[in-house]
Amino acid sequence: MSEADEQTAATATGREIWIEKYRPQSLDDIHGQEAIIERLQSYIEQDDIPHLLFSGPAGVGKTTAATAIAREVYGEDNWRGNFLELNASDQRGIDVVRDRIKGFARSSFGGDFRIVFLDEADSLTDDAQSALRRTMEQFSDNTRFILSCNYSSKIIDPIQSRCAVFRFSPLSDAAVAAQTREIAAAEGIEVTDAGVDALVYAADGDMRRAINSLQAAATTGDVVDEEAVYAITATARPEEIESMVTDALAGDFAKARATLDGLLTETGMAGGDVIDQLHRSVWEFDLSEREAVKLMERIGEADYRIAEGANEQVQLESLLAALSLEE
Repeated sequence: MSEADEQTAATATGREIWIEKYRPQSLDDIHGQEAIIERLQSYIEQDDIPHLLFSGPAGVGKTTAATAIAREVYGEDNWRGNFLELNASDQRGIDVVRDRIKGFARSSFGGDFRIVFLDEADSLTDDAQSALRRTMEQFSDNTRFILSCNYSSKIIDPIQSRCAVFRFSPLSDAAVAAQTREIAAAEGIEVTDAGVDALVYAADGDMRRAINSLQAAATTGDVVDEEAVYAITATARPEEIESMVTDALAGDFAKARATLDGLLTETGMAGGDVIDQLHRSVWEFDLSEREAVKLMERIGEADYRIAEGANEQVQLESLLAALSLEE
């Protein structure tokens, strides 16, 4: 379901989506990116905002930072008229740059400059990025561009060199835990310590995923505990992943395969999700360095084959079989 569909569904049922209800309205409210927020605030205080490029994984505050900048520059009543938000993954061609962005940049609603926020800018075609570069030059006197992307390497160098680049890191466990506890308290939800730990683990540094998981788990009962979180997020418990790997390394392929089958069929995990959890957990297992290196090698091989379209279960079973046969 798209974000617009989710918002429509929430309105229809009378329930507000928590990621929007609790989205920070100012830079001070953003958790876990203190160094970046400090630099952005200094730009606003000096009234000297350059073009900005935000890169990093999903759910770490890139879009929130962009809208918070607009709110602080223009004020709560005027920021929407001076802020154009586009999603490049939906509108990724050169016509968007030529028509919508240029049209917005040419108009003026007062103030020294207006802000164009281009989300998922790494989805823009090369031609569109080249056109954007020229537009950034042409309207630099009255427009500031904020680009957001997952991979800055996909943004052409001429655009990167015109921007102040900020690399957002995955949020710390402490930041995710603090925010989820704050929201649970505001909503009157009882959440256990183990439940918070499970939310943090399932989120893997993604605040949006943590908040969505909390809201989903809250609908299943009066208490958000570990069991509710793992059930609603289709995430394997860390101990299940570790058990599967240690059984394989001990030569018990049948037991390791049974665990894998349970994750894929009962928990409903996708093969890519199993790979991701394996990769995250390698250095947390009680493995020798040699065993960890073997596991990393096999994970990389399986991940590549799955990405190329191979059967997920076959590749994961092959990974476990290879670990079981190694001495």
